[in-house]
Amino acid sequence: MRRGCISLGQVKCDGCERIIPYPERYLAIDEEDGVEVEQGKTSRYCVDCALNKGYAHYKRQKGEEILTFFRE
Repeated sequence: MRRGCISLGQVKCDGCERIIPYPERYLAIDEEDGVEVEQGKTSRYCVDCALNKGYAHYKRQKGEEILTFFRE
């Protein structure tokens, strides 16, 4: 399950291992062996890592590009 979150400054990215500063967005996702599952270990990814893994993308809505963690 995917959850878009806002960091409080104490969240570490499981991809690049950097601290995600307040108030950056990040993705919390349940996955096992790199595959998304309904229930499993929760991994946290910064926006860059989520984009690289294909868990996030930009879409155009009302003339603006917005970042979304939802599937297309």
